[in-house]
This record gives sequence, structure tokens and C-alpha cells, in this order.
Amino acid sequence: MDSLKIGKFISKCRKDKNLTQEVLAEKLGITDRAVSKWERGLSLPDVSTMIPLCEILDINVNELLSGEVLDTDNYKKLAEENLLEMKKEEETSNKKMILYEYVIGFMASINFIVLIFVASYVVDNTTVSILLFILAFILLIIGISFALKIETETGYYECSKCGHKYVPKYKDVYFAMHIGTTRYLKCPNCSKKSWQKKTLTK
Repeated sequence: MDSLKIGKFISKCRKDKNLTQEVLAEKLGITDRAVSKWERGLSLPDVSTMIPLCEILDINVNELLSGEVLDTDNYKKLAEENLLEMKKEEETSNKKMILYEYVIGFMASINFIVLIFVASYVVDNTTVSILLFILAFILLIIGISFALKIETETGYYECSKCGHKYVPKYKDVYFAMHIGTTRYLKCPNCSKKSWQKKTLTK
């Protein structure tokens, strides 16, 4: 998707409606800086903002993603292209987030090992050693919690029984048995427990 073209289109539609960036932002419950970034092509509206934005500007989502008013001949073709592009962008974004999860998990594990080593073999003071042990476990728990938060909110889990893809609750992921990003979870659709693989898109 051409973010510059979309940004210019948003700006034109906003001006056609005699709306300032501040007024549009207020209607959407966001900052005027976010609207400014859209119009300069620096970012795109997120999925939750697209529909209310389109309603205010009196356009449809397909026109928003195309950056132009569409005639009926091009509508279906561009709708399919936009859906594929959105799916591709979602997958790319989710891959980055999973990478961040791995980095956070790796760094938390390294910090834990280093602090335990220092507490066990380098420091002679018992009190300091105990404090280092406590710090090591706190940092490990915080790191794992952040990593799992990213994993929970990135992509979907696919039930191996019924094929349903969904985002589970954080506590369900936190306490689930797992092998990598495959977790033993209960599907909200069929209510069966199974080993469910992580998928980046629906």
C-alpha cells in the first residue's frame, strides 16, 4: 500500500468535509499528531480506527486503502489486492514482534545465568549473594512476562481439532505447557484441549 497516496487522500477528504486535523482527531479519540502522521504518509490508521475514519470522511475502507475514490469496475480487483496487502503487512509485523519476543527471552535468560554465576562464584558476601539471587529471579520473571505478553498479542493460535484461530487470554498462555510457541490450550470454539500452533495471520 502506498502510504503517501493514502495520506494525501485522507487530507483531501478531511478538507472536503471542512474538518481540521484537531477536529478529526477529537472525533476519533486520538491525537492530532496521529492524523498529521497519516497525512504525511509516515504511518497508516490502525484497523480499529479505519471504520470510524471512513464513516466520518464518507468513504469505504477499500477506497481508504487504495488512496482514491473507486469506480465499480476497479472496486473488486482493488479490494482483493488490498486484503492481500494487509495480510502480508500483518504477517511482516507479527514476524518482527515474535523476533522481539525471542530477543527479550534470550536477554532475560542470559541476565539470569550471569547473576546466578556472580552470586555463586564471584561474590563472597552472603547478603549480597542472596540479593543477587533474588534480583536474578525477578528479572527473569519480568523478561518472560514481557515475552509472553508479546506472544499472546501477536498472531493467533490454531486449534488442531477444529481449525479455529483465536487470541487466547494472557493467563492461559502463561500457564500452558509449551514446546517453543506451540502450546497446550483449550479452544474457545470447540472447548477441546490440544497442542496448538502459533500462526501469524488468519
